[in-house]
Amino acid sequence: MKGLATVLFIIAFGAVVATTALSANSAAAIAAPAPADAFWGKLRNAIGQHLGKPYVIGTAGLKSFDCSGFVWRSLADSGVYLKRTSARKLFLSLPPAPVPASSRFGTIVFFDNLRHCGIINDANSFYHAECRKGTNLSPLQPYWQNKICGFRLFL
Repeated sequence: MKGLATVLFIIAFGAVVATTALSANSAAAIAAPAPADAFWGKLRNAIGQHLGKPYVIGTAGLKSFDCSGFVWRSLADSGVYLKRTSARKLFLSLPPAPVPASSRFGTIVFFDNLRHCGIINDANSFYHAECRKGTNLSPLQPYWQNKICGFRLFL
């Protein structure tokens, strides 16, 4: 009987120690910054470095960009390597974004029958390479909102 009581005590004590260790590890995991946060910061920095460059069809930086080249270069500079391709082929190669993600920073937005693309900044604006203005942050309203034909995720 004494042996059984000792075994039960050891099991109970082990469970308490394990629970305490798990709680400490969980708190550390919550307190530590998520690696994804670092990625989104890298993406913002990459986009910022390429703003203000002229539009030239078929280019992907560093001195000029077209729309898909701007998206490709910004992602590549952030550590996401996709095949350099047109907006249409990029759309077809990526998974659809669920509705809640369509206004989240980093989602790729496609316009004008898949002839143009950019990177969502927030629910009201996006980054892209525009023929007349080069790489810039543009509002979705009023011009671009009606031309949206889809959203894609790259992660």
